Amino acid sequence: MTGQMTTATVLQSGEPDRLNVLEQLDVWLRIPMMVLSFLWLTIVVVELVWGSSRLLEVFGTAIWIVFIIEFLVRFALAPYKLAFLKGNWVSVLALLAPALRLIRVFRILRFARAARGLRLVRIVGTANRSMNALRASLGRRGLGYVLMLTAFVAVLGAGGMLAFEPAAEVEGGFANYGDALWWTGMLLTSLGSEFWPKTAEGRLLCFLLSLYGFAVFGYITASFASFFVGRDAVAPEAEVAGAQDIAALRGEIALLRRELSDH
Repeated sequence: MTGQMTTATVLQSGEPDRLNVLEQLDVWLRIPMMVLSFLWLTIVVVELVWGSSRLLEVFGTAIWIVFIIEFLVRFALAPYKLAFLKGNWVSVLALLAPALRLIRVFRILRFARAARGLRLVRIVGTANRSMNALRASLGRRGLGYVLMLTAFVAVLGAGGMLAFEPAAEVEGGFANYGDALWWTGMLLTSLGSEFWPKTAEGRLLCFLLSLYGFAVFGYITASFASFFVGRDAVAPEAEVAGAQDIAALRGEIALLRRELSDH
């Protein structure tokens, strides 16, 4: 019993040290991993729109290896392994998907339905990593973070829709990246268009884009509305009560209270 209690005490005492090391590691790797995440996003979009090349595969593989090493180091330092995996399951899938590109046995999957599913996983994983990198670069979640993230989602989502719904394979599909980007923008703003995806992967990606647009469009609209209402409130001739008007009203109420107390 004493030995078990001693071991448990040592493990518990080591948890804060691991957390401190993990926090320091996040600080040291924040900028390099942020740069690599944006480069990875660029490579994925270029491959989705214009196809892959030997140079892109080399750069992509190198960045992917760095991501794996960084993930394994963080996993080794995490005191709660299961909780760490649960919180990063999207990253795990995104790191596993490119591995099949290095195995010759799975080359045939590029022309099968499984390859399209892996491509969708890669898109979602890239969006997740870009979100984390953007949050780390901006420091906090605000309107700037949401606008930049929405731009990244639109660019990445348009590349995915062009890859899943090309006009050469799908009736009424996208002829070029510009058409796909316009369609994605209309979808994110809840305006929509006459075209709806035909493939299973395209429909799933469309559903994810719709969920994102539904989640953030109200926030963006409210932020812009608050901005314009705030500008109207500052103007003296505006009908909206501003901070100065409220302060003056409070002063008048305080003065009225003092007059009533004197009487």
